[in-house]
Amino acid sequence: MTKKSKRITLLLKVIFVMALILGAISPAWGCTSLLVGKDASADGSTIITYAADSHVLYGALRHTPAATHPKGSMREVREWDTNKHLGYIPEVEHTYSVVGNMNEHQVSITESTWGGREELVDTTGIIDYGSLIFIALERSKTAREAIYVMTTLVEKYGYYSSGESFSIADPNEVWVLEMIGKGGDSRGAVWVAMRIPDNAISGHANQSRIHQFPLKDKDNCLYSKDVISFARKKGYFNGKDADFSFSKAYSITDFGALRGCDARVWSFFSKHASGMERYLPFINGKAGAEVMPLYVIPDKKVSVKDMKWAMRDHFEDTPFDMTKDIGAGPWTCPYRFRPMTFKVDGVEYTNERAIATQQTGFSLVAQMRRNLPDAIGGVLWFGVDDANTCVYVPMYCSMQRVPYEYAEGNGDLLTLSWDAAFWVTNWVANQAYSRYSLMISDIRKVQSTLEDEMERNQGNIESAALAKYAESPADAVEMLNDYSGSIAAKATTSYRKLGEFLLVKFLDGNMKKEKDGKFLRTPDGMPVSPYFPGYNEEYYRSIVRDAGERLKVVAPEQ
Repeated sequence: MTKKSKRITLLLKVIFVMALILGAISPAWGCTSLLVGKDASADGSTIITYAADSHVLYGALRHTPAATHPKGSMREVREWDTNKHLGYIPEVEHTYSVVGNMNEHQVSITESTWGGREELVDTTGIIDYGSLIFIALERSKTAREAIYVMTTLVEKYGYYSSGESFSIADPNEVWVLEMIGKGGDSRGAVWVAMRIPDNAISGHANQSRIHQFPLKDKDNCLYSKDVISFARKKGYFNGKDADFSFSKAYSITDFGALRGCDARVWSFFSKHASGMERYLPFINGKAGAEVMPLYVIPDKKVSVKDMKWAMRDHFEDTPFDMTKDIGAGPWTCPYRFRPMTFKVDGVEYTNERAIATQQTGFSLVAQMRRNLPDAIGGVLWFGVDDANTCVYVPMYCSMQRVPYEYAEGNGDLLTLSWDAAFWVTNWVANQAYSRYSLMISDIRKVQSTLEDEMERNQGNIESAALAKYAESPADAVEMLNDYSGSIAAKATTSYRKLGEFLLVKFLDGNMKKEKDGKFLRTPDGMPVSPYFPGYNEEYYRSIVRDAGERLKVVAPEQ
């Protein structure tokens, strides 16, 4: 390579990395994934969650049908985030049906991006993280097979993305795979995969979570043969193999990685396991602090419903609770709009970054059960927009058609559609952001009514599907598809009505009086005089501190 070509290659890498940092190439930057082993769950299922957080991602459910491909077929690889053409790879003879992030064998894969060392970005690879997920789902019957497919693909064709954590699960096992490229030094990536114990919970949120790992436990730990030697070669590590930390070698552990990323996992752990205070010094960046482990054992078994609410976390009742300062505004809103940090008098401050966030495209809770046929056992509880205000609707992994309200092409991020669940949910959420404490109880009523009904119906629906499956699997699949379609339509209609209700009730800063969802009228048919809710006391105090003398009510001088 000539000096000129080396300079061009270096420049391309810099441009690529800066685009990652600025979010132009990786709009999914900011995701959260939580994991539950089968013996840690209330019903024996394995569970993983995902929030695809992006300011440019439209929330829709993707379906790729199973297919048989002619010999010699090639598969085009396009970057998931940008649709950029990256190249072609040989197609396998048969690919499995994939609904969202779960395939027909109940294998589920989610991710979160942590970036890592900039010099390890490989612009010559042709497999990006998103393509890696969906190719693996199309080709894998188990989580272990998915790990093999993913690591083999990047070894052969190169890894186009930056540092990434993947949650990979089937009805029996839950794994975390972490991977980063080699920066063009050689084709492929360095990686470690850790199986989460069956009785444990785990999580990752845009920061590498695997530190030391057991080098000789091949049943529960897999890794690239050069994961340590490559770090030595690059000067990232020079200790004993047993002391090697994947995270310390390959990721960047700064304030943002701890408070903006690991804090989300800590909050999840703190809700379900005792003693998590011991890791607060680590989250706050104290030197020599005990590192938060990859997984913990919950105090009691965790339900699918618990995991839906875990995705709605805003650090409530923790030291990072965002409703406790004036930034929450007059209606204690647990959101902070971007940018993430700001400066006052030359000092930089942060906005907390919780699991639930306004810019989520879609989120899911994947439930995988070994005691049921795959067609019935695998459920994506799927929601669009902010997980806090969404409705999680059951989408079965055997689904052959996506409900219209959640389908790609029904609106987009620049085209509003009143038939799209994404836009209707956004309408509800964005009204609440401005007057959160006033509106959230009305949202919770509708949200809980819908989700509680789905939860009550699940057993009966699946029992009927199981009976039908014994006679005709295809009929059982059709039944489940119809059920998901009907509940998707009901949830979208209910939220559209909720949005209308909120607009009327809170018009012009007032709050109309109502009973059981019906607005009150006088005996003569006129609207009853509304409430004037005003602001909370802390907000009034902040006004007095800032402009009290000017606003003080005083008696006129005589």
